[in-house]
Amino acid sequence: MIILGIGGILGDAASAILKDGALVAAIEESKLVRRRTHWGGHGELPEHSIAKCLELAGATPQQVDAVAIVRPIPESDFHLKLRARFPESRIVVLEHHLAHAASAYYPSPFEEATVLTLDRGSDLRCGSRWQARGAHMTLEHEQYSPDSLGDLYGRVTELLGFDANVEEHKVQWLSVGGDGRYRDLFLEILCLSDSGPRLDRSFFSTERLNRGGFSAGFYERLGLKDGAPVPEDLRPHVAAGIQKAVEAAVIRMAGKGRNLCLAGGLGLNALLVSALENRSGFENVFVQPASGNAGTAIGAVLETWHGACRQEQRVALETLCLGPSYTAPEIKQVLENCKLRFRYMLTMDELIGTAVAQLNDNKIVAWMHGRMEFGARALGNRSILASPLDPYSTENLNIFIKHREPFRKFAASVPAELCDRYFDVGTNARFLSTIGRVKPEHRDKLAAIAGEKAVPSKEDVLRDEPPGRDAAFRHTILEIYDHRCAACGIRGKNQRRPVPGGGGPHHPIWCQPQRQTGQRAGPLPQSSLGHGPSPDRSVSGSQAPSWHLARWSWLGRPH
Repeated sequence: MIILGIGGILGDAASAILKDGALVAAIEESKLVRRRTHWGGHGELPEHSIAKCLELAGATPQQVDAVAIVRPIPESDFHLKLRARFPESRIVVLEHHLAHAASAYYPSPFEEATVLTLDRGSDLRCGSRWQARGAHMTLEHEQYSPDSLGDLYGRVTELLGFDANVEEHKVQWLSVGGDGRYRDLFLEILCLSDSGPRLDRSFFSTERLNRGGFSAGFYERLGLKDGAPVPEDLRPHVAAGIQKAVEAAVIRMAGKGRNLCLAGGLGLNALLVSALENRSGFENVFVQPASGNAGTAIGAVLETWHGACRQEQRVALETLCLGPSYTAPEIKQVLENCKLRFRYMLTMDELIGTAVAQLNDNKIVAWMHGRMEFGARALGNRSILASPLDPYSTENLNIFIKHREPFRKFAASVPAELCDRYFDVGTNARFLSTIGRVKPEHRDKLAAIAGEKAVPSKEDVLRDEPPGRDAAFRHTILEIYDHRCAACGIRGKNQRRPVPGGGGPHHPIWCQPQRQTGQRAGPLPQSSLGHGPSPDRSVSGSQAPSWHLARWSWLGRPH
């Protein structure tokens, strides 16, 4: 049985495919077309991701048994286009928050759970709570716009000078440097009850279409003139106010129980997830790692599998490396087209040794290996790596490579068996859905990632993580780095600059640093690109070399 899921049609479109009870592919359209798809888009089918998912599943459109599409969808001739594209398929249309809930509960390890979904709003709904048991979910409560936590968070995002629906994550990390002085103000706006928030509209102005649309009364409570920009010294405190208020609201909305599952746009807020793990009334918390609209594609195939197809067998989310990979000839062609000098790494030991040596020299490594990840986070296959022992790594990464705000955080990638030695971390660290704090005894050693208020995300790398190959490869790098450099792991960040990551062999080259002016912190990094087949693949003398490392200087010139 083959089920194709399509989600986020009007923003962050993605496709996923379930074949004989296994999730074999999931890809965001933006990573293939190299163009962000914001909310309110044209509503076209994500043709590129559909085609690539079918290719990875070894299927044709005629072989697809069911196509599950997640609302909202265009109301014109969209259904006719879908029918023409998949003439033999059953069409299943799913409500948006049902797909969110399915994406969170069915891959979870729980047989029973409360499921909470929260986003800015779609089809008038902005949240829901479900009770789930076995292969069934029952709706318990729905939250409707305009009483939306996501909408209020987006308004504050715009108030602070960022783009709503795109840069809420910046508000999250900005909040780390603030205090709770405005928490009560935002709680007053939310007017919380056990059933959810009911926003006080007196704090908003229908005549103001920018800066979040807040009213004169709101600015007065901030101590500012009506419509004035928020001063730099107050921005972290405003961000902390909305962050702490939303955390309190979600904890109350979730209630109490043993197991909690979370999805929706707010599930991408790692600080919120950490609050649920540590301060909610639940013993266990599971968050769908791809909680945004793209993740509804996974929810669509799972809900169709259990609902329309009446299958009881649960589908495990063993990995998010569900996109395409690339062959040695494809990579070689890109390197040659870009006039980059490169050399082959004939063995895995040579490749790993070279990467570790560069990290030990405080060089920055652009790493590409295996299948492309699904979701917003870099999980090791498309990452920029740096040493946590380098005191200049944060500044170099944020300013000279990522070209972004200095308060932004990076993930620490660490072998799972070493995690507890160095970090206090939540249970959702494997897919970077929560945060970890460096233990006090290691803060001096890891000062680059353990500032006084730093709360870096962390990724556990399991030695035998299914499907095993890419995870085992990364685990080997971390083991050798720990042994040679006496460091617990390496720092990682995705390669998305300046547009969403394509994930193809051209992508790390597109993201190489451009010429910069001004001062820099510490030694300039040197980048590397690694790629190859699985570590268990042997290479004979007659075969083309399997491992590749391309090196280029800071300004992009080969050497």
